[in-house]
Amino acid sequence: MGKRWLPLEANPDVLNEFAKELGLEVSQCSFHDVYGLDTELLAMVPSPVLALLLLFPTTDASAAASKAEAERLKEEGYAPPKAAYFMKQTIGNACGTIGVLHSLANNQDAISVSKGSFLQRFLTATADMDAAQRGAYLEDPPEGAPDIDQAHHAAAQEGATQPPSLDEVVVLHFVALVQKAGRLLELDGNKPFPIDHGASSPETLLQDAAKIARQFMESNGSIQFNLIALCQAPPG
Repeated sequence: MGKRWLPLEANPDVLNEFAKELGLEVSQCSFHDVYGLDTELLAMVPSPVLALLLLFPTTDASAAASKAEAERLKEEGYAPPKAAYFMKQTIGNACGTIGVLHSLANNQDAISVSKGSFLQRFLTATADMDAAQRGAYLEDPPEGAPDIDQAHHAAAQEGATQPPSLDEVVVLHFVALVQKAGRLLELDGNKPFPIDHGASSPETLLQDAAKIARQFMESNGSIQFNLIALCQAPPG
């Protein structure tokens, strides 16, 4: 990865301001904390839930497991789901932004974006691209195309904690969990394709994603996790 960004903080206020800057109508759809994985805590999350962002620490063991998973799936003839909008991460520390884009791009029928905004122009321009082309377009947009650098840099300066330096090694990583065509998909720009975690539905997405979050925690052996939900405002 050539270009590097400052990482985004796992903070709904930061993500909402960032998404608003990109063109999302946050009065209709916004990010919220998930305070825990117990049933009573999940019940506190506004519904309907459209996507989730999972932040977790990366280790040598988790990197090896991820590589082994991809190799196993390829050997088994795994066919990545085609319904999902998926993009590769080619910018260092961009996993938060990639996660936000994955969450929004896979819910275009449920969100509203401002005409002429970054989101509207980027999603239109990349609709027919493959994952690698989308990642390259985000990193090095052609002349006249929407550029996200300034919005990301501003968002990375917000939050309750001091952002690290550009050269600092960041060991926390965002992935998005979305429901597409009845399947629960893990979208990680560092992986070669979306990972199918089984059946899901719009009504059970939060509970299904919570199970995957528990699996991440158990396999990682760390409690340094954060889960944030993208929720649609109820009609009214």
